[in-house]
Amino acid sequence: MKKADINSTEIARLAGVSRSTVSRVINNYSNVPAETREKVLKVIQQYNYFPNVSAQVLAGKRARTIGLFLIEQGNVSGDMLTNMLIVSVIEHASEHGYYVLTHIIRDAKDTEMIKNVKEIFFQRRIDGGIFIGAASHEPFIEELIDEGFVIGIVDQTLSDHPEPNRIVSKYNNDSGMKQAVAYLAGLGHARIGVINGDMNRLSGQTKYEGYQTAMRMCGLQVNPNWVLDGDFHENSGYMAIQKLISQEADLPTAIIAANDSVAFGAIRALKEHNLRVPEDLSIIGFDDHAMSEKHHPALTTIRVDFSDMLKRMTTYLITKIEQKTLDTKEITVDCSLVVRESCRRI
Repeated sequence: MKKADINSTEIARLAGVSRSTVSRVINNYSNVPAETREKVLKVIQQYNYFPNVSAQVLAGKRARTIGLFLIEQGNVSGDMLTNMLIVSVIEHASEHGYYVLTHIIRDAKDTEMIKNVKEIFFQRRIDGGIFIGAASHEPFIEELIDEGFVIGIVDQTLSDHPEPNRIVSKYNNDSGMKQAVAYLAGLGHARIGVINGDMNRLSGQTKYEGYQTAMRMCGLQVNPNWVLDGDFHENSGYMAIQKLISQEADLPTAIIAANDSVAFGAIRALKEHNLRVPEDLSIIGFDDHAMSEKHHPALTTIRVDFSDMLKRMTTYLITKIEQKTLDTKEITVDCSLVVRESCRRI
């Protein structure tokens, strides 16, 4: 028999004991004589035997695996921020002795894809899951929470009646936008535009609301022509600037982008039209992307500590899985202005 084909029945036969005795040894029960335990363990080691995960799950044991689900239509491998988020979850889960099963959901409305994701939970292949990129309200995630699964959602807020198995994190986008607008106003800018993020997601909504509030606080007018549609990808920043310039209207003197990737796209489009950053137009990003300080010009941005947020999210999720006593958790991540070279005084 190949070692890969070995099972607990064969281990019992080779060790000359019952299958239940093998089970008690594997589960470290105390009611097994030392000599018998040693004999069973010797056979287990000789044949590299590992218990079947499905059988362990049926017996009520954890899979020691969490799911990481990215809801993303674009190119994940080419986005450095997304890769950092993935690695952070894997790194912090590993510190707790957990594995991470990852999956990309291209379309949250694809019924077959969502059925497959739900099966992963119901088959107990994972003990809980973290979702990144979800809309503010995602019906299939709500179904999983209603079923009692431990779920962490990045970029979401708690409802008025929070469930104990829901863990959420959100960014203090209001503060970030106030810092960005105040900084630009301090440099003499009054004509400040914005490239929005995905408005179906919490960050898209709260960043725009924060921009509007900050403009009012600084006594500045919001020009609808300078409020540009986008999402959180570089190409949306590029397309937003192309649309802005095609309007053949006055340009703002500064633009705040939904994130650094969007800012990179905006700068690329401006260069194609022979407009310089910051000489002709100042740009502020959001997130502090890994490439922001290496970009030309180095990007002024609002820093968000994603690594700390995901460490806390992963730790809370695993604590809840193991203890089942964790109170409802909402993680709020603060932001801070990082001044570099993409804005100028006017």
